[in-house]
Amino acid sequence: MKNAVAVVLGGGQGTRLQPLTNYRSKPAVPLAGKYRLIDIPISNCLNSGLNRIYVLTQFLSVSLHRHIRGTYRFDNFSGGFVEILAAQLTMSEGTGWYQGTADAVRKHLRYFTQLGVDYVVILSGDQLYRMDLAAMIQTHIDTKADITIAAKPVHASEASAMGIMRADHSGQVEGFVEKPKTEEQIAPVRMDPGWIDARGVGSGGRDCLASMGIYVFSAKVLAEMLAQDNHQDFGREVFPHAIGTRRVQVHLFDGYWEDIGTIGSFYEANLQLAQQNPPFDMNDAAAPIYTRPRFLPPSRIDGAMVTGSLISDGCIIEPGARIENSVIGLRCRIGRDVTIRNSILMGADFYESPEAVAASDFADEPPMGIGAGAVIEGAIIDKNCRIGQRVRIINDAQFDDVSNDHCTIRDGIIVVGKDTILPPDWYFESGKKPGESA
Repeated sequence: MKNAVAVVLGGGQGTRLQPLTNYRSKPAVPLAGKYRLIDIPISNCLNSGLNRIYVLTQFLSVSLHRHIRGTYRFDNFSGGFVEILAAQLTMSEGTGWYQGTADAVRKHLRYFTQLGVDYVVILSGDQLYRMDLAAMIQTHIDTKADITIAAKPVHASEASAMGIMRADHSGQVEGFVEKPKTEEQIAPVRMDPGWIDARGVGSGGRDCLASMGIYVFSAKVLAEMLAQDNHQDFGREVFPHAIGTRRVQVHLFDGYWEDIGTIGSFYEANLQLAQQNPPFDMNDAAAPIYTRPRFLPPSRIDGAMVTGSLISDGCIIEPGARIENSVIGLRCRIGRDVTIRNSILMGADFYESPEAVAASDFADEPPMGIGAGAVIEGAIIDKNCRIGQRVRIINDAQFDDVSNDHCTIRDGIIVVGKDTILPPDWYFESGKKPGESA
């Protein structure tokens, strides 16, 4: 692994995750109460022995930079680093804005192809999975590949949202279709399930190989392919162009993998982590997920009922509260008789002082946290929100995509944006506050 570097793509705009990405980049979005999405690919690298990591950033990257600087520090002897490469103006390129994933790598290519770097691992900053990247690099070496791509077996019914590949008997890619919608489009890349079974992965009837957007490039090949300025994106241009002109190999993976691209997928992935037997195990001591050490006190829970939920550090949960199938983030203050079901609370960036709480005008600006008697169901509450007493955050009318000044509904899930204030007795009704005309 000493002759390999990792490149984490963290510069996307993340429009489908709005409003969670209104003030932060997608890889900086909190995950499972105490982590951020960027912690997943970086932890995969470190657990695989890959400790030279570059993170490419562009949009709303301040909080992401702060998190990386405060989390990933190495001693003077390991040679490891997590270095941020932000979009910038250059003498040769003119504008520094990335035009796609391949263009982002091209603009910083000199860092990835320097002396002693033979392999470049390219990862997404917004996926939830656990993978041994050293095994993928070994596949690349053993097959003498120019490019190796991680592939997950899926059913044909799932193919319309992914890039689908066809491989020959040796695992070399010989066909690729981006997001096939019809049987005619799927047919040329459909695989024999027996091919998957023969490689130690139970197909279970799955007959398609989906690209996971995780690549290993030989450094020389990467430089040669990115010399073609018309290639802006790996998935849409570089990878399809390489088939037939380069040796492109698949590396089979059949563990949990989720692309956190929408509010719906983000919501479901978080709540699955709170289940008794989650599909992604956060407690794997052999491959831990690293994040920023915050030195917060243990959470205090007094006379509350908590079932099927994750409770992060530094929370205060008062008597009578009922929390079911939810994720509770750092420093959450949850008042008496609050009900929280099937929801994600991201917590707070800081504690309010007792003096500030005492001085709060409960009618106009409640204290930070969830006020007594509030009911929250099927919702995502972003950081530093002030939820007044008896507030009801429930999508009773089953709206799919609507919004008002206080919150947004995406994929049927209510999202209360960062720093939002909801006064006492507020509730969501057709996107209006109580008392307003329709």
